[in-house]
Amino acid sequence: MAWDESKVWQQGNEQENFYQDLLDDAAERPARDAKRKKIVRPNEMPWEMSKQGLLKHLLNEQMNTRMETVDAYMQIIPPGSKSGKHRHLAEECLYVLEGSGYDLHQDCDVEITDTYHWKAQDEVKRFDWQAGDVIYIPPNTIHQHVNADPDKPVRLISAINRIYKYCGLNDVEQIENAPEYDPSVKLDAEVVSQYIARKANV
Repeated sequence: MAWDESKVWQQGNEQENFYQDLLDDAAERPARDAKRKKIVRPNEMPWEMSKQGLLKHLLNEQMNTRMETVDAYMQIIPPGSKSGKHRHLAEECLYVLEGSGYDLHQDCDVEITDTYHWKAQDEVKRFDWQAGDVIYIPPNTIHQHVNADPDKPVRLISAINRIYKYCGLNDVEQIENAPEYDPSVKLDAEVVSQYIARKANV
């Protein structure tokens, strides 16, 4: 038999219950899901002063919801400001709830063999958007969101798939912090209101 498989297939003394574990997990899931949220209320959505900007998390794997495949947050960009600039392997979609502006995208050349390498291309592309539009971020693209209005805020809803992380590809890199980033600031509705009430210095 090819590769002498017939001489080696009976080797080994290890024994596990992997298939039974799969059955047990399926049987226990209804009781486990009963303790997880189907509805997340606004007061249960945590704020975060992040390097990417002002965020209100809608869905996250740490929020004990039944959603197991997608993370989502609302990003608030004050008048005339911008998000941080980052890159991640997972693709992303954003819905523009409010405001107008543009995205800056820089594609990267990627090589994945036994190691992972990427290199940013020289060209930076601009994509204009307004309320009602959907922004698509291709995999491994350096990107930044810019609020083009000096008087009004921008609100974006971001959704990103967790499958890359579960596959061991949680590749995310912060390249530039949002102008508002200050780890000493604790966000709440009042603090966010102060940020979006500011007019841009034009």
